[in-house]
Amino acid sequence: MNGRVVGGRYELATVVGQGGMGQVWTAYDGRLDRRVAVKLLRPAGMNGQASSADELRRRFVRECRVTARVTHPGLVTVHDAGSEGEDLYLVMQYVEGADLADHLAEHDPYPWEWAVSVAAQLCAVLAAVHAVPIVHRDLKPRNVMIRPDGTLTVLDLGVASVLDTDTTRLTHTGSPIGSPAYMAPEQAMGGAVGPATDLYALGVLLHELLSGNVPFSGSTALGVLHRHLYDPPTPLRQLRPEVPEPLEALVLRLLAKDPRDRPDGAHEVYEHLLPLLPARGAPAGPMDPTRPFLRPHAPWPDRAQAPADPVRPVPVPPVPTPPVPVPPLPTHAPTPVPGPAPQTDPRVYAQPGPFARPDVAAAVDEVKRLLAEGSLTQAVDVLGGILPAAEAEHGERSPVVRILRKQYASTLMDDGQYRRALPELRRLAADRQAEAGPADPQTLQFRYDAALCLEQLGETAAALAEFRSVLPYYEREAARAFDIRQRIGLLLLAAGEHTAGRDQLQRLLFDAERAYGPYHPLPAELRRALDHQRMMGPRP
Repeated sequence: MNGRVVGGRYELATVVGQGGMGQVWTAYDGRLDRRVAVKLLRPAGMNGQASSADELRRRFVRECRVTARVTHPGLVTVHDAGSEGEDLYLVMQYVEGADLADHLAEHDPYPWEWAVSVAAQLCAVLAAVHAVPIVHRDLKPRNVMIRPDGTLTVLDLGVASVLDTDTTRLTHTGSPIGSPAYMAPEQAMGGAVGPATDLYALGVLLHELLSGNVPFSGSTALGVLHRHLYDPPTPLRQLRPEVPEPLEALVLRLLAKDPRDRPDGAHEVYEHLLPLLPARGAPAGPMDPTRPFLRPHAPWPDRAQAPADPVRPVPVPPVPTPPVPVPPLPTHAPTPVPGPAPQTDPRVYAQPGPFARPDVAAAVDEVKRLLAEGSLTQAVDVLGGILPAAEAEHGERSPVVRILRKQYASTLMDDGQYRRALPELRRLAADRQAEAGPADPQTLQFRYDAALCLEQLGETAAALAEFRSVLPYYEREAARAFDIRQRIGLLLLAAGEHTAGRDQLQRLLFDAERAYGPYHPLPAELRRALDHQRMMGPRP
């Protein structure tokens, strides 16, 4: 028993998990009288630089907010997050279960129907996550929990990106985020990551479930990463002939070196898995991953059927009862990506009188207060709700509406809502360009921000095109030009254009050393990135 109280209410009990990113504890929530799981992370120990701890804390809170926006029964429910002393803490729901690595070890060989059911459930989770957008970056069996009813829960969503100072860059140690055995080539090369990065990890996980081993192994992490980059995976039917041909073909597509050769998204992967899912029948027992498809939305198994000695307690979300009847199959199909929904604020910013109308000035004051408090999501809702009223009152192209729309787009980006920010930025850029021309600084800033959104959304080709188109306008602004050139280099690596990406970073290093000197942080970061590229070695 530990007895330490975190956040003034969570009393730590026992360690149930430990790794490079921190510890997971069982804990007692004294305020709500319930058991929870608490993950403790220590920023200074993650990257060896205590000076960046404040920045990591800030990113941690932001990532937790973004993560909490994703609601899906296959994701762990986050109750609370914060910092205390040197630690960051994440509070999650607590429940018993076993991780997929142990489940595989206990059922070797793993039935291929089980592997298909696991992958289908993970596709549903990834589709919801990528729609935010969030890239998990570290999908692996230890981060996937299986519950007594056969449903899966994905852990550590958003945690990996907190450990990096920028979602497109290497860590301070020069090593890419993730586990080498499950790392996509673009991630191993230190390039920008996107949804296709998680699909590669899904392919590695599927290969491991079906063959008993990951497709690429080695005595060192560097050797494993080199094999990810250059070695072809062994087709599964050579290792296990009973694997269906369509399943083998899907795994090979998921493991494509070039992200553009992988499936377009988790929805497409699910559609390929759908014909392979089991028909109705009786589950094999507790922790059977086919159960959600054999008996969709059935009651949980009796406690007597549950394993007597679960591997370890883990945080998982509750299974919500669907509000309306749903077809029995596909039970775990990915939810269609919703379009931007109109945002309204429950409070009425109105002037008194029988025909009250929204009070734009009051809403602006409220937004300022919310932004000062760091309540970004609430500020987004107020801004989105007041914009139509401001347009009606002042005109669509009025300075007031322009300022509100600019703040709306900026706050959406700060809140991680890149999919909603992108059309706002494009509209702002088009309007400004029509008035002031393509070289106007505000036009360029809107286009740069739009490129950042495309980068975060995993639209590598579109982000590259946008960054390249604005770069010539920044010839006299070295800092912004260097930033764009670095992003272009990393995006080229992510797109599988390794030679072009290395050349871009090498030329940038020469110019950055000439401008700033060899000891400036930018040249140092570029040298680490290029050293990592050289360590990966040329294609045999």
